[in-house]
Amino acid sequence: MQNKLKDTTFEVIKAITPLIVVVIILQLTFVKASAGVFIQFLIGAILVIAGMIFFLLGIEVGILPAGKTVGAGLIEKRSIWLIIAIAFLIGFSTTIAEPDVLVLSRQAEVITDGAISESSLVYIIGIGLAFFVTMAMLRIIFGFRIAYLLTASYLIVILLSFFTPPEFVSLAFDSGSVTTGALTAPIVIALGVGLSSVMAGRSAISDGFGLLGLASIGPIIAVMIMGIIVN
Repeated sequence: MQNKLKDTTFEVIKAITPLIVVVIILQLTFVKASAGVFIQFLIGAILVIAGMIFFLLGIEVGILPAGKTVGAGLIEKRSIWLIIAIAFLIGFSTTIAEPDVLVLSRQAEVITDGAISESSLVYIIGIGLAFFVTMAMLRIIFGFRIAYLLTASYLIVILLSFFTPPEFVSLAFDSGSVTTGALTAPIVIALGVGLSSVMAGRSAISDGFGLLGLASIGPIIAVMIMGIIVN
């Protein structure tokens, strides 16, 4: 546990330090914000570092092992409907708790003056990702080639882009990218790896990866459909 805490702390500090250094340099050269604002930034940076350390440590210690266990346990029940239900629920609940999704949805509500509500966008993104997470799990079970699913999915995206209002097209692609955050990514990957690891003759590497790329298409399609309906 101590080694994991040490490694996580080092990784977070290494990732955040360049940003802090750049802001400090800008403060001393070009920006010259007030002392109060600059102090708030430093306090916020410290809080971000502490929060990310505990967040990532919690994922590694608890969330990842749980995801693998759930994935392995589902296949033992031999119920395709149970796998579909659990995969959908995990995909949905994980997405609506994803910090990146919440930030995007909040900004979308502010920029559009409430025309796109934060809660509705969060749920739309969650449903889209949950549906494609379910597809990803079924792909592992039935052995479909992921290339076929990716090709078909992006063809749908391209087709929908001709009918979707321009502002929703950009929002849709951002919605897909934010679902690859620090919470959703490890859970989806761990679930897929756990599912494939107990299936005879299957490779956890080939089956467990690529899931996130497929799953992130779901929010793009969902937000485009929302844009078409709203328009």
